[in-house]
Amino acid sequence: MILTMKGKCLAIAVFGLIAVLAGPLSAQSVPQNRDQIKLSYAPLVKQAAPAVVNIYAKRLVRSRRGASLFNDPIFNRLFGDFPFQGFSRERLENSLGSGVIVRAGGFVVTNNHVIDKAQEITVVLSDRREFDAKLVVADKRTDIAVLKVDTKGEELPFLKLGDSDGLEVGDLVLAVGNPFGVGQTVTSGIVSALARTSVGISDFRSFIQTDAAINPGNSGGALLAMNGRLVGVNTAIYSRDGGSLGIGFAVPSNMVRRILASAISGKPLVRPWLSFTGKPVTSEIANALGLARPVGVLIEKVSHSGPGKRAGLVPGDVVIAVDRHDVDDVQALRFRIATKPIGESVDLKVVRRGELRALPFDLVAPPENPPRNLTLIRGRNPFAGVTVGNLSPALSEEIGLESGLKGVVVVKIENRSTAARLGFRPHDIIRAINGVAVKRVTDLERTAADRKSRWNMEIQRGNRTIQFQVSG
Repeated sequence: MILTMKGKCLAIAVFGLIAVLAGPLSAQSVPQNRDQIKLSYAPLVKQAAPAVVNIYAKRLVRSRRGASLFNDPIFNRLFGDFPFQGFSRERLENSLGSGVIVRAGGFVVTNNHVIDKAQEITVVLSDRREFDAKLVVADKRTDIAVLKVDTKGEELPFLKLGDSDGLEVGDLVLAVGNPFGVGQTVTSGIVSALARTSVGISDFRSFIQTDAAINPGNSGGALLAMNGRLVGVNTAIYSRDGGSLGIGFAVPSNMVRRILASAISGKPLVRPWLSFTGKPVTSEIANALGLARPVGVLIEKVSHSGPGKRAGLVPGDVVIAVDRHDVDDVQALRFRIATKPIGESVDLKVVRRGELRALPFDLVAPPENPPRNLTLIRGRNPFAGVTVGNLSPALSEEIGLESGLKGVVVVKIENRSTAARLGFRPHDIIRAINGVAVKRVTDLERTAADRKSRWNMEIQRGNRTIQFQVSG
């Protein structure tokens, strides 16, 4: 039996199933009136929708016009920055997104890309009340931001966070937001998949996938479970033309909960130190290790002073679960650890030489050893305009690099600087200059201060080593 509601086809298989199991339908099994076959999400929407808001962000964008010769990078490299650089033009750029009120006192969760670099943020409720908002936490690595509005004593409607780990594929969900700026819109669908880690839109990837229609403007909006709880923040879609193709992704509420806790407490967001590196188990690795199927993360390196070492992890171990949650790759493992607060512990299910073990893993903050010593390099050298720091587990965790890396890393690059024109990028690790290893920021400062006619440089970018030469 197919029941059509508002353009949606809902398959009602219950009656057919009863017929198969119990023979012909009894009179009591057949709907007797229209009310008995009426299906509606209206009560749920009426309760939840007031807590979903529109977010308007204003950014000041500067563009330079005219004097194209002076903007040419070759001209600037030969003659340096010229005092006349053309006319600078400023304009206000407006963006629209969605958000969810998660505390009556005015805490609002949205996507970081909705409010990124915004000078002004306005939150508009469904009843048209408007509030100025300030940014409390911006976490680019999960694309989640937390705002705070001054309610002036008013209590705002809000949604409680649900347990995203309780979701199952096939569960009904609702997406609430403001697609294309047409106004608040509700769409329905199901959870199509869980723990999607291959979607490269943030550092911590374990997305809820849904077929509920999500379009531009829905970013930061609510993904609701049937109990009215917030189980995800809609973040991205798979699309060829900007419209919904039935594949949308949401950040799970259990990750949002950690970021919200940091915002409410006023303490910096610090995630537990993983202290080991690994790679996914392929079919070849599984065969070599005697595993029944490819699953888990093969440990490659373990820090000598971290919680992994204290837990008893050794290279060659395969981590297959964290607190009863299976992990199929490195991203899933990092996500599970990142959703837990520092000070607690988790149980790692580990396979070692065919034997299953449970290892308690303490969740501690990554140490800042050596101190980062953030330094802006200036002067006439190829590094002018970069801010560099000493890599430590804390800095690596903060910027999204493996915790075992050491050396001097590029943290930030000034626009139109010498380093930017030469192609340096954030997270480049400067390994050597003219054959001399760069181990600390002081090494780079000392080398940059020397006048050289030629610079032979070696940098690490991801898994690649790049060597190039610059003439002074």
